[in-house]
Amino acid sequence: MSEEFYRIKRLPPYVIAEVNAMRAAARAAGEDIIDLGMGNPDLPPPPHVIEKLCEVAMKPDAHGYSQSKGIPGLRKAQANYYARRFNVELDPETEVVVTMGSKEGLSSLANAITAPGDVVLAPNPSYPIHTFGFIIAGATIRSVPTTPDENYWRSLDRAMAFTVPRPSVLVVGYPSNPTAEVVDLAFYERLVAWAKENKVWVLSDLAYSELYFDGCPTPSILQVPGAKDVAVEFTSMSKTYSMAGWRMGFAVGNKTLISALTRVKSYLDYGAFTPIQAAACAALNGPQDIVQKNRELYHKRRDVMVEAFGRAGWDIPPPRASMFAWAPLPPALKHMGSLEFSKQLLQHAKVAVAPGVGYGEDGEGYVRIAMVENEQRLRQAARNVKRYLTSMGVNAPGQAVGS
Repeated sequence: MSEEFYRIKRLPPYVIAEVNAMRAAARAAGEDIIDLGMGNPDLPPPPHVIEKLCEVAMKPDAHGYSQSKGIPGLRKAQANYYARRFNVELDPETEVVVTMGSKEGLSSLANAITAPGDVVLAPNPSYPIHTFGFIIAGATIRSVPTTPDENYWRSLDRAMAFTVPRPSVLVVGYPSNPTAEVVDLAFYERLVAWAKENKVWVLSDLAYSELYFDGCPTPSILQVPGAKDVAVEFTSMSKTYSMAGWRMGFAVGNKTLISALTRVKSYLDYGAFTPIQAAACAALNGPQDIVQKNRELYHKRRDVMVEAFGRAGWDIPPPRASMFAWAPLPPALKHMGSLEFSKQLLQHAKVAVAPGVGYGEDGEGYVRIAMVENEQRLRQAARNVKRYLTSMGVNAPGQAVGS
């Protein structure tokens, strides 16, 4: 009896899990760890959403199997969101499917549309499911850059010219997790034209659509005329409404891809708990002031973090969107690598961050910092980091060595 399983053999050790295990052990020992590692919102959903969950859960008939593709009201609510936010019309019956978070949706679609040996273009660095969802499905990954500059387009063209078999799927995700990079509508216009010319499906991950800063709303690829011919897009309620643990997301767009995803899901699950879907309707259809409040809160946290960490001697570029900062290692400690630096920061500064190498080899030299602690805790984290950097001979601006 073999204990060597095909798909498990294709998965490397999950680097980020090493830091997570250290964090858990430290907390179990009673240490006060400031957790900036996992993108886990620290705020509750709006009260009316929780009330709707409880209301529906009290109904005797709400506890049976739900609908795998999502209840009709929720699919309609998501279509209405796209109409008011992006001016994109969607058919709730054929162009919308509810997923258990965008992560499940991406992995289920990977299983639906790829076969062993297929080649998928995925960004590096990127959120792990963008690559490993397809690796689990048996596909081969060819990496392309995350940064949307001219080198990105050259990489796409090289991949199509020199890869056998030709790539059939391209994954994009902006605002990017982990790099927080953003794109404009002109980028998507060029991408849709490229995808049509090369006969490639495009899967867009728009999980951070509402966490944009400096007055620059993030676009959807589906705003491009004809984008639904080649693209689907995944969104999530996790960050927008602070509903991460509810596992509620959506895939919308191309009817062929939505149909394939819907069919695979029908074999795998019966959908999310009906009261959760009803509460998600309340979130999408109800007052949207929570969306603006969350955006302003993360914006303020970004400014506090960048300023406080800068004074501590660690310059962090301010992200333009998302709940993450993509921070280069302090130059004097770059030799450590992102994993060892993350371990040191946890051990000596009691601050947890995510090592960049966990998001792909091109993430080496960076760490991802999640803005999921309040401003007071962010300043405390900066003070802890400053003490650690000073102990390592890295000094804050204006300080002399040994001061």
